[in-house]
Amino acid sequence: MAATNFKTESDTFRKLLGNGLTYRIPRFQRDYTWTQDEWEDLWMDIQGTLQAHGESAHYMGYLVLQSADDKTFDVIDGQQRLTTITIILLAILKNLQRLIDAGDDAASNQRRIDQMRQTYIGYLDPVTLVARPKLTLNRNNNSYFQNHLVPLGRLPQRGLRASEHALRKAFEWFDQRINEYLKATAGQEGRRLAQLGEDLCDRLFFTVITVTDELNAYKVFETLNARGVRLSATDLLKNYLFSLLDSGAESDHELRSLAAHRP
Repeated sequence: MAATNFKTESDTFRKLLGNGLTYRIPRFQRDYTWTQDEWEDLWMDIQGTLQAHGESAHYMGYLVLQSADDKTFDVIDGQQRLTTITIILLAILKNLQRLIDAGDDAASNQRRIDQMRQTYIGYLDPVTLVARPKLTLNRNNNSYFQNHLVPLGRLPQRGLRASEHALRKAFEWFDQRINEYLKATAGQEGRRLAQLGEDLCDRLFFTVITVTDELNAYKVFETLNARGVRLSATDLLKNYLFSLLDSGAESDHELRSLAAHRP
């Protein structure tokens, strides 16, 4: 394993998304599949970190990334978790927008929205002046995500893929939970929503493994699987095979290399 080119570190969601780095889910990775069972588990974990004598942080498991330049990262394993946390942040922004629409400290709450969007959702590239999303989903989910969820607009419910329905339902479910959280205490609603977002980003952390190519990602999977850590073997293998097709690799050498490192 010494020859495998990868690095490992522990990062909070803030460190992952709260900078100029961008993340994309490869087009052939799985669609969004989480349901209410996973949403409830994550929400309970988040609530546990917010209580006075609760845990100071919550561990979200392994995140396997691939990058050639340490600026743009393909999410090889962990896309469901990254997508869901981003959806929670969007639900917080939706609740802030409702305060603005109601005339509740509109100027301050608009600044909160702008800052959170720039930090965790997307930012304006200073060179090209083109808006760049922090997280790009796969080919089946990204259009719905960017065109409807990110702008906090009307959410279509017809003519959608099952995974697009799942994205919509996730947003609506967390929107309701955050609204209930907000109503549990009166006063300073905008500040409390912003603090919820900051706490979420500071208290959820991952073990992040960054590799330089798909074969190294598969080697990482092999090693962790041998140690009892369950990653998405299907996603890793599928991403690697399609990367060979995309790059035009036709030699048997790379496929033999994959076979040699299968679990």
